Amino acid sequence: ILNLCLTQLREGVGKLTLDESFSSRERINKELLKDLNAVANTWGVEITRVELQNMEPSKDILAAMELQMAAERKKRAAILKSEGERMTLINEAEGRASAAVAAAEAQKTTTILKAQAEAERQRIEAEGLKVAINTVARALQSSYGDDHEGSAKDSVEGAIQFLGLLRYLETQGKFAASDGTKVLMLPSKNALPMTYGGLKFLLDEA
Repeated sequence: ILNLCLTQLREGVGKLTLDESFSSRERINKELLKDLNAVANTWGVEITRVELQNMEPSKDILAAMELQMAAERKKRAAILKSEGERMTLINEAEGRASAAVAAAEAQKTTTILKAQAEAERQRIEAEGLKVAINTVARALQSSYGDDHEGSAKDSVEGAIQFLGLLRYLETQGKFAASDGTKVLMLPSKNALPMTYGGLKFLLDEA
């Protein structure tokens, strides 16, 4: 029975890993009891209990166990390092994504504010131009006299031409003040079909 027990024990332990050999004593006891009774019953003997009390591995087994534990430690360290690197990459990617979203939102807000500012500027400029045209038109209509045919229409057209000339002269003045060679183009009298009296009246009123 002793030899049978040793034989079955070697066979059972041989099916297990090193870790299982030292952590699965209950399993080894049950399998060993089953295998022993399968043979001992033919002898008229029944074994009721088998208990594996102590296992003393050889030096080779101990060395293998140490190598296995070292490999497990390296494996866990590699896994932890890989997880750390993965989390670092994820955090960096999320940071870049958040920064890109924030930059896009800031660019969007800047574009909207610029568009609103430009629209407001154009509105104010248009209002100012409208007031200027009306002012000059009234002055021209006064110079034409009430009996002038089509005086209202002529006054508006004359006001637009007069303001256009002023804007043109302002542009030419800026151009003349810049560095480099330049050619100034001044409009002829046909480009501004207004009476001398009307222009003189506007200049006197100014």
